[in-house]
Amino acid sequence: MAKNQDTPLLRITLILIKSSLLAIFCLAIAYILSIGFEALHIFVMLLPFVGKCFYKLGIMLLCLILTTVVLESLR
Repeated sequence: MAKNQDTPLLRITLILIKSSLLAIFCLAIAYILSIGFEALHIFVMLLPFVGKCFYKLGIMLLCLILTTVVLESLR
C-alpha cells in the first residue's frame, strides 16, 4: 500500500464528518426559513429531538475520529 493512500476507515470518517456538517448547515437554513415563514413553533417542537440525535451522533463521531487517529498514527 502506498504511503499517502487513505484507509477505508479514514474515508468513512471524512464522509461522516462532511455529512454531519452539511446536516447542521441545513438545519440552520431551515431555522432561518421557519422564522421567515412564522412557523417557528414547529421547529421549536422538533428541537429537543434533533438535539438529542445530534448529541448521540456527535459522541459516536468523536469516538470514530479518535479511533481513526490512533490507527493512522500506528500505521
